Amino acid sequence: MNILQNIHAIDVHAFSWCMARKHRIGLARISRAVSFSADGPLYGVIAVLLWIFEYQALASVMLLGFLLERALYLILKRGFKRNRPEDALDNFKSFIVPSDQFSFPSGHTSGAFFVAYCLTEVFPDVGLYLYVWATQVGLSRIFLGVHFPTDTVMGALLGSGCAALMIGVLM
Repeated sequence: MNILQNIHAIDVHAFSWCMARKHRIGLARISRAVSFSADGPLYGVIAVLLWIFEYQALASVMLLGFLLERALYLILKRGFKRNRPEDALDNFKSFIVPSDQFSFPSGHTSGAFFVAYCLTEVFPDVGLYLYVWATQVGLSRIFLGVHFPTDTVMGALLGSGCAALMIGVLM
């Protein structure tokens, strides 16, 4: 249990550093838009467009992969029950109201990295842009005050891992 306490202490320190940035309010405004882009409906639109433009295999990977990713995400959220920064830290208020109670892992980050990985597999020329976007999604969740840094790191690993698995199985 000591290792988890040490990780949490480092996480709180890194989170506090982010929250102490001079332009934190401006970063939070930008972060709202970036975070909104990963809310989920966009992913459905992407899957439909892939299907329409004859990328049925990739659309299937995205549909089945999201089912796997969301299942694992929910198991981890309910298993770890890590409090969000607002609940874990004294005198801290996040910029937005999160969609659920627990922090670990970041679902927005997981979804963004899942999409980035899947689309890069078929469209490698846009991979850099997709991963920059996915990384910005993870950072936005920290700057909005709803996730600690390790929540987003684990979200990125979860999304990428699920995408790699589904692509390996279905493509």
